[in-house]
Formats: sequence, C-alpha cells, structure tokens
Amino acid sequence: MSRLFVIGTPIGNLEDTTARAVRVLGEVGAIAAEDTRITARLLARHGIRKPLISYRAPVERRGLPRVLAALDEHDVALVSDAGTPLLSDPGFGLVRAAAAAGIEVRAVPGASAVTAALSIAGLATDRFVFEGFLPSRAGERRALLARLAAEARTLVLFEAPHRIAATLSDLARSFGEQRAAVVTRELTKMHESVYRGTLRELCAMARADADFARGEITVVVAGAAPERAVSGDSELLTRALQLLLQALPPARAAAIAAQLAGAKRSDAYQLALRLQRAPAAD
Repeated sequence: MSRLFVIGTPIGNLEDTTARAVRVLGEVGAIAAEDTRITARLLARHGIRKPLISYRAPVERRGLPRVLAALDEHDVALVSDAGTPLLSDPGFGLVRAAAAAGIEVRAVPGASAVTAALSIAGLATDRFVFEGFLPSRAGERRALLARLAAEARTLVLFEAPHRIAATLSDLARSFGEQRAAVVTRELTKMHESVYRGTLRELCAMARADADFARGEITVVVAGAAPERAVSGDSELLTRALQLLLQALPPARAAAIAAQLAGAKRSDAYQLALRLQRAPAAD
C-alpha cells in the first residue's frame, strides 16, 4: 500500500534540507505542496522533478481528492512552503483522511520555527504551548490573551509583521509589562534577528526599530509565575461558587467554578467549603 510522507522543509536557509528529505522527495510518485512554485524551486536545487499537486489552506477540500487518488497509485509527499506541515500550515485534513483510509503516514522531520525559536529564546522549554497565529481582530485577540494570562507554560506564537506592535502591546496589557519574552525574526535567513527583554521593553523596540515589523516572526513568552498560575481569577472563582452552591453540592460546584476561573480544583473545593460554612449576610 502507498504511504504518505509528511516532510519538514527549510524555514529559510535551504541548507537545512535533510538528506532523508531529499531522498524521499526523489522517490515518491507525487508531491502535495502548499505553493507549487516555492516547492519547485526547492526541488530544482536538488535536481528533482516530480508531479506537483496544489494543496493550499483556503481550499484544502479541493486538493484532497487529487492527493487521495494519487495515493491509490504511489507514495506521496506532503510539504508546506516552509517548516513542518500542519503547524499553522495545511495538511490536517489530508493526514486525517489518509489515516482513516488505512494509509501509512510517516514523518520526515525537519525545520520548525517553533522549536528553532524555543532553542535560542533562553526561556523554559520543559513545557510549552503553541498558539499559532493569534486572532487578527483586536477584541478577539485580547479575549484570548486574557484566558492565557495565567498559563504557566512557555507560550509560542506566530504573528504577521503588521500586527506585531499591537500584539506586543496587548500581551503587555494582559500578561504584565514585566513578563519576559523574545521576538525572533527571519530565523535562519540572512537578516535573522532576536530581540530579548520584558514585554514593555519589546514594545519600545517595536516602535523604535523599523526592521522589527519585517519578515517571518515567532514570539516566545515566559509562562506565568507559579502563584499566578495557581490562583487564577480569585474574584470570578468566589462569585461563581456563591451562585453554584445555591443549587449544587460543594464538589460539583468547585469543579465547574475551577474551570470558569482557571483555578485548581482543590483550591476551589476548599473555598466552597468555607463559603458554605460562612453565615449568610443580613
């Protein structure tokens, strides 16, 4: 049976193409590519000529039948314009459909802006969360950041150059100006830059440096301090428990309130017991 190879490609420097990626690209019967023009240039560098199938994010459903049909005949490689497919790039629908059809899906690891940025940021890497691109609308972006403010894991996200200043400002407002962060730009390329500091300092850099808002950008933000990550929104937790305890037992009320407020369930339960014992207000 044919196989689907998910292949990581360079995020900038073409020397980052792995030897295995070159070999597999040369062996498969066809290549599903996010942008066939960009992939054609990569293949030409290595002297590879293969049929290319367009598989772009806005119209993945159109390309899916063609790729599945090709898999009936031979092995197919999936590549994006840069980095690892599916990470803020097309491919999820294809991988899911191939796996459901019993087709073997194999990874050919390669470059990734996520891991590249983490490796040089100098922030904790033992646990992290990847948020991809934040919402482009300011209101939606701020609402999401408010929910992430208590996240204890290091945060990695992508951002468009024209929105990076606004996003840093929103991060500082939601996370606090003194939260440590790193902005990487044009990783592995000629004009690679790394900006380090607090969110307040990075906001100032974005205003002062015209190059800050150019190229491919990855942002790494330190996780919340343990005390903030554990406590969550204490005011919301108390209000939610006061309402829920009118109709539910403490354990059930605590479970629901903890999810709403971003608090530990054990903390919510102890507070529920205290509220239940407290005398009613006159």
